[in-house]
Amino acid sequence: MAERTVHFLGGPLDGRVQELRDSEAVCGRLLRHIHLHEGPKIETHYELHYSAEAGWTYHLYSPRSSS
Repeated sequence: MAERTVHFLGGPLDGRVQELRDSEAVCGRLLRHIHLHEGPKIETHYELHYSAEAGWTYHLYSPRSSS
């Protein structure tokens, strides 16, 4: 299974770079990150994007309210 690099933009994972497996490389895929260390639980979401210029990136995602 091939791997590639993905960059995180925004939120607590901003600047992180990690490997992205072929099975995970789907535009629009949402990733949930839960921070539990020293304090309250903080949950953030990232949406996966791809562009020829930037490659694979996870952007901080905030769901729009339905009201």
